[in-house]
Amino acid sequence: MRLTELETPALVLDRSKLDGNLEQMSAHIRGLGGTLRPHVKTAKSIDVVRRALRDTPGGITVSTLKEAEYFLAHGIQDITYAVGIAPAKFAHVFSLLRSGARLKVIADSVAAVEQLAQAARAAGVRVPVLIELDVDGHRSGVSPDSQLLLDLGQALTTTTGVMLAGVLTHAGESYNCNGADALARFAERERAGAVGAAQRLRAAGHECSIVSVGSTPTGTFTRDLSGVTEVRVGVYMFQDLVMAGIGVCGVEDIALSVLVSVIGHQSERGWIITDGGWTALSRDRGTQSQSVDQGYGLVCDVGGRVLADDLIVRSTNQEHGIVARRDAGPIDPQRFPVGTLLRVLPNHACATASEHACYHVVDGTAPEVVDRWERFSGW
Repeated sequence: MRLTELETPALVLDRSKLDGNLEQMSAHIRGLGGTLRPHVKTAKSIDVVRRALRDTPGGITVSTLKEAEYFLAHGIQDITYAVGIAPAKFAHVFSLLRSGARLKVIADSVAAVEQLAQAARAAGVRVPVLIELDVDGHRSGVSPDSQLLLDLGQALTTTTGVMLAGVLTHAGESYNCNGADALARFAERERAGAVGAAQRLRAAGHECSIVSVGSTPTGTFTRDLSGVTEVRVGVYMFQDLVMAGIGVCGVEDIALSVLVSVIGHQSERGWIITDGGWTALSRDRGTQSQSVDQGYGLVCDVGGRVLADDLIVRSTNQEHGIVARRDAGPIDPQRFPVGTLLRVLPNHACATASEHACYHVVDGTAPEVVDRWERFSGW
């Protein structure tokens, strides 16, 4: 099949760029003596994840228990569920443990630990728990310097049904940094916070075998992994415009795009209308606060080459995308007749991929679709 035969909108994955991104991150972390634990929340496909695991011991990070179940069914047992656990999910966690998953969950409150422990005792299982750390004020987690950290260590060490596995942090605020030096400083802040928390737990007499850090920006620019046992990264596989906007990658490294068709024009407004609305691209506007606002996505030709016209998707409806020049200048509609195929690079690979059921795999600018990789969604 060729791209010109696909019904649009369709999710396109450039396998050569994917493999290049995977190798670059793997080589970087390996060169620092670290271990990579890929986050598979964006991929949601065994075909992608097997490629990501070629140079790693085989552990993964998930953000849903459905991901854990799917990848366990495909033979991956070492899994970290990196979202705070809720009582409604306890039974699913216990089922995965009984099915052979070496599953770890995270918690940042004694109350959550006590709830989990009580349910685990009743179910006759023991759940490994990582203490979630907050090193940057981005979202959940406990401060590495807090008394709560030690209280959690004590609860996980002395309460039947749970056990202390280590500490975990995600420096999500790094997405608001820009440039190599700023991101390297943030990576060190992340590392120091996690390692310091582990040292405090050990000084209090608690075993802390796992020190887990990670985000694609900090993973890319970290210069020191002393004291860290693993690095969790996810969007690095595909990259996106947000990552390009803060200097993590180049636009040319983005492996994911959405193939759309031109379905009309508003010539007096300088608009090209496509069938790629927010149901295909997502509503993510992650570049809006960056120095270069990419609208709802940067427009390329059918081969994935960025157009010299500097076209972006300036607005979307559910099934319509409005393409215009960034400078709002005129567009000759004869250059983009109805039926023209374009590809749109996403702001946020995770959000865009979640709108689609499969990847149509290509290699570089060649027009052939060389494979189709299924992906899933939901919880």
